[in-house]
Amino acid sequence: MKNRGQGTLRKMRSRLSQPVEYQLRLGEEEILLNPLLEKKISLQYSGLINCTNCGRKTNKSFNSGYCYPCFQRLAECDSCIIHPEKCHFDQGTCRDPAWGERFCLQDHIVYLANSSGLKVGITRGTQVPTRWIDQGATQALAIIRVRSRLQSGAVEVMFKQFVADKTNWRDMLKGVATPLDMHAEAKRLIEKCQSDLKELEDKFGFFAISVLNGVDAVSIDYPVVSYPEKVTSLNFDKTPIVEGTLLGIKGQYLILDSGVINMRRFAGYEVALHSE
Repeated sequence: MKNRGQGTLRKMRSRLSQPVEYQLRLGEEEILLNPLLEKKISLQYSGLINCTNCGRKTNKSFNSGYCYPCFQRLAECDSCIIHPEKCHFDQGTCRDPAWGERFCLQDHIVYLANSSGLKVGITRGTQVPTRWIDQGATQALAIIRVRSRLQSGAVEVMFKQFVADKTNWRDMLKGVATPLDMHAEAKRLIEKCQSDLKELEDKFGFFAISVLNGVDAVSIDYPVVSYPEKVTSLNFDKTPIVEGTLLGIKGQYLILDSGVINMRRFAGYEVALHSE
């Protein structure tokens, strides 16, 4: 098989098209994956892990790519990234205020997505539609724009009373989600939360939270030849050589005839890609 590249693995890059176009990032190389569909590929992990932030060698990757000191120090690894409603920038305790100003004190989108079923989520305005692709959503609709990450977290917590906030990754990898009327789902959710939305407007200011109208739902098609009937997860820590015929790419997963592997999970691992 041909050596396509080798280097430190990063989250796959994607571009919205029909279907989504993917690139595997190995160090400075970016390898187009769509042309490798239905071909045999081999991913070989060398045993080396380098922090995706500082580059130092580490025995274990934390939070998908960081060494432990960076995991403990960086603002992007703080617990409020997972729970945006706990953002503590305004308390003066942000790990890196400059980072917080750049990434948290900017417009965020609250959205509905259909990946393994309907879910609510949040993302920076600049991350649409990348965030939806990373989650394997086949439909997505932006429903509310807010001025900060903290505000987006407050709205998400409110909506979580009525809709899930997580994707069932196994179900997502088994096929295309049953199509939904995304506008009808958004209308139903907003109507249920009218009084709570008004309370948030009173708290953050009238212009801080804007319900989006006239926005089209986005449909996303993935480069998948066939979905597995049974999802078997592959892991570089247990199996340094992962190989098989590439049957699809969805979210941040490669779907092989031998199993599926989450490439984002192994960011920082030194990997070589070979293919027919």
